[in-house]
Amino acid sequence: MSQPIIWVHGDCLSPYNPVLQEHPEAQAIWVWDEALIQEWQLSLKRLTFIYECLLELPVVIRRGNVVEEVLAFAREQKSDLVVTANSPSPRFDDICNQIEGSIKLEVLELEAFFDYDGYIDLKRFSRYWKVAQNHVFE
Repeated sequence: MSQPIIWVHGDCLSPYNPVLQEHPEAQAIWVWDEALIQEWQLSLKRLTFIYECLLELPVVIRRGNVVEEVLAFAREQKSDLVVTANSPSPRFDDICNQIEGSIKLEVLELEAFFDYDGYIDLKRFSRYWKVAQNHVFE
């Protein structure tokens, strides 16, 4: 079996990401998601924060359509498996379904930062933190 590739996304930007820990020899990719950047109109401050996180990771950085770039990277690496960490992002399931149409995909569960079943607006960290801090500091 070939070595998997790792798809790093916005919810796993840590060098302690369990996917990177589980597959330390695997090649990893980050894709600047053109559609998401335009849809959410990410600020320069947010883009800079993400880029600074990426500098701490062993990733190849690309820009474009996430599915197309991940699949192209897998072909380049002669890999038949993409491994990533789970995400609550609304786009995550759609991207995963598209990847799985072409290659095997393994999604590892992350330990939850806190337990919460309600709705959280994930477009801004401050909105997320407003809900999270009530549960984290209980």
